[in-house]
Amino acid sequence: MMNPWRLRLLSRLDTLGTVRAVAQASNLSASSVSQQLAVLEAETRTQLLERSGRRVRLTSAGLILARRARAILDHMEGVEAELRGFGEEPAGLVRLGAFQSAIHTMAVPAVTRLAREYPHLDVQLLQLEPHESVPALRGGDADIIITTTDFDELPLGPDVDFVPLATDSILLVVPHGHPAAGRGAVDLAHYADEAWAFDMPQSYMANLALRLCRQSRFEPRVVCRFSNYMLALQHVEAGLSITLLPDLAIDRRYRVATSELASPLTRTITAAVRRGSPPRAAVRVVLDALRHGPQLLPPSPSPEHG
Repeated sequence: MMNPWRLRLLSRLDTLGTVRAVAQASNLSASSVSQQLAVLEAETRTQLLERSGRRVRLTSAGLILARRARAILDHMEGVEAELRGFGEEPAGLVRLGAFQSAIHTMAVPAVTRLAREYPHLDVQLLQLEPHESVPALRGGDADIIITTTDFDELPLGPDVDFVPLATDSILLVVPHGHPAAGRGAVDLAHYADEAWAFDMPQSYMANLALRLCRQSRFEPRVVCRFSNYMLALQHVEAGLSITLLPDLAIDRRYRVATSELASPLTRTITAAVRRGSPPRAAVRVVLDALRHGPQLLPPSPSPEHG
């Protein structure tokens, strides 16, 4: 009999790549993870791991079991939830991961409605940017994520089902009174000498902003990096930088101006779940709440938005 907890560790190893990363995600020591995986090998009477230098990697059998394990664990959770809520409304824990700008505009409104309709449903919100949410979904640490299909570094593959939710424009954000304010659609090449605020390295917006600048044939002078859009907006408002942000991330309380790009760019926002057995009732109602949430409006102009 295979132990579900050990199967989860094996699945996480497939997703995260190293025993050390699995240990950190599971709040265990690396030696404990290694011991549990060795026990799983004994339980299955199959070699699941092999050494490659200082690291271990999954054998062909290990890969098969790791990828089947996620479906097995999902099915077990679904059965348990159905038994707990047999004949009753959807109940239990659903972990919903969402990037910053989708938390307040999409996730919180959906969770607020669900709290009124399903008092026994517990939705746990996790702030996860796209580079974090896809591995969390695949590793079983999130049941649903709100992400973007445009994050090329971690594409959504055949192991994930997704539900399109909205589109969102990418805008240039400048201080109030900046020469770019009110100019209509802008060519980024005109701002090659500006100081730029960027997201953290390897995040979706950092990679996208860098790519757009390079397509305009300049290397941006990055003077600050923030993982929080509010801090970026404060920095721009103070006249210390300009930045590129999705429209959802722009809080109109800040004295900044926005302009569309000369080559308009939008991102597709989607909810995603693991593919496999049909999602349990609690997951389905959260998906429905997100899908039927408030419709996102086109970019609303700031006072100086052209």
